[in-house]
Amino acid sequence: MSSGVKSSGKGLADIFQAFTELSQMDVLVGIPHGEARTDGDGLTNAQIGYLQENGSPAMNIPERPFLVPGVEEVQEKVGDKLVKAVDAGLAGNSQRMIMLLESAGMIAMNSVRAYFVNGEFAPLSLATIRARSRRGRKGAKKYLKQLESGSAESGLVRPLIDTGELRKSVTYIIMKKDKEIKRAST
Repeated sequence: MSSGVKSSGKGLADIFQAFTELSQMDVLVGIPHGEARTDGDGLTNAQIGYLQENGSPAMNIPERPFLVPGVEEVQEKVGDKLVKAVDAGLAGNSQRMIMLLESAGMIAMNSVRAYFVNGEFAPLSLATIRARSRRGRKGAKKYLKQLESGSAESGLVRPLIDTGELRKSVTYIIMKKDKEIKRAST
């Protein structure tokens, strides 16, 4: 007589092993600390990102959060992927679990990068726009030209996008107990 319950062949020990493995994994989204940029004042993208996210009254930089709001915009999609990763891990399918963790990281990373363009931020100061113009940024030059004759298109200058390096540096990694398993390829 059958009970109607299908066995996957996974015992309690396998389930505990899968749970242990998964509980030691993190999907991290952000800007890794790296070498200083060559186009500025010697700061790394991680330092610039921190200054933009949190602001700096001493440097006259307003808060322009992009990381937290960018991830929050897709938290439901990411949560769904993480739940599926747990299910895959508990089913003993580590390969699928890693794939779903990668998918969660990719979704969050792409949302943060899109937020640079679509987010609402404190506007740039006129001094910053002028500095961009002096560095040859076409949008800043066009903005200043339009401003001379009245008003200017706000989309010509984006607060968090000058060279695009900060935006491109947003990535994700999958870590297991302080050991990197997978990094997004850019």
